[in-house]
Amino acid sequence: MAGNTQGLSDKALSIFAFAAYHRLLSGERVSSVIRKDGAGHEADPEGVAELERRGLATASETGIDLSEEAQAFTETLVEAMRRTAGA
Repeated sequence: MAGNTQGLSDKALSIFAFAAYHRLLSGERVSSVIRKDGAGHEADPEGVAELERRGLATASETGIDLSEEAQAFTETLVEAMRRTAGA
């Protein structure tokens, strides 16, 4: 799983944290997240650019589409959280 996710910055990881949040709430695999919600919340631009450079996401003005690798990485993060929590 390493590949393009190895050594991600905290700004890039914050986008995965948001995806993991939605994964935990919905119970479903997350393929995209909101980039700008119109209420002042916005994904970090440097984090978005990093994910795009690494081929992990494609971003529009308002959304971020996660690649298959990024979706799998989100699943790995959620599984690690559950393991750590003893779930």
